[in-house]
Amino acid sequence: MQGTMLKPVLKFIETVGEYFLLLKKTLTKPQNNKIFWEHYLREIDDIGLKTVGLISFISFFIGGVVVIQTALNLENPLIDPSLIGFAAKQSVILEFSPTLSSVILAGIVGSYIASTIGTMRITEQIDALDVMGINSANYLILPKILAAVTFYPFLIGMSMFLGVLGGWVAGVVTGLVGTQDYLEGIRIGFDPFHFTYSTIKTVVFAFLIATIPSFFGYRVRGGALEVGRAGTQAVIWTSVMIVFWNYVITQLLLS
Repeated sequence: MQGTMLKPVLKFIETVGEYFLLLKKTLTKPQNNKIFWEHYLREIDDIGLKTVGLISFISFFIGGVVVIQTALNLENPLIDPSLIGFAAKQSVILEFSPTLSSVILAGIVGSYIASTIGTMRITEQIDALDVMGINSANYLILPKILAAVTFYPFLIGMSMFLGVLGGWVAGVVTGLVGTQDYLEGIRIGFDPFHFTYSTIKTVVFAFLIATIPSFFGYRVRGGALEVGRAGTQAVIWTSVMIVFWNYVITQLLLS
């Protein structure tokens, strides 16, 4: 009975160990710099540029929703309307853009990475790379990590801007808050460290988005069904780790 209860714990520890062993194999100097940078630029397009449209659309309208909901809940005439802009700024910069956008990216990019590498595994392309003496983990995964870590901070910065802009547009169009009040609210309690905090979170989340799905795809054994399961597991665990590290980083940097 006790052994049965310990099996999931031991399996989890074993999986974590395999993850870090794969990271050790991945985070080494590329064998061919020219090919590495070519793959890096391709990954910028595949896991970065192709997500710009969706993140922009969601950010703009979420900013608008935050402003409308905040304004409708501040019916007391004694409450300064500039607080609407303040609430929108804090919500977008501190939480929505770095965290919720990363969870969305985990679903889009995570499933793509896991299925791509998983398909290469079951079609023996990764085995072929290993036979040729190429570090397959470094060759396939490192460009994805670097692309995510370098591009996603710019993507999240754009998300912050569009979220605040969407809040202003919604406030003006609905007449719930004027431009002057909204801008005043944005300036209230402005702390540059909030951008540093959000950037740190984004870099950590980007690393998770690139590595966890790569791990699940790399260790696939079987056929198309296992590739599908790996994609599902990748999205779930990446989202869980994003939420967990969001809590840890917030405790460390803002408490």
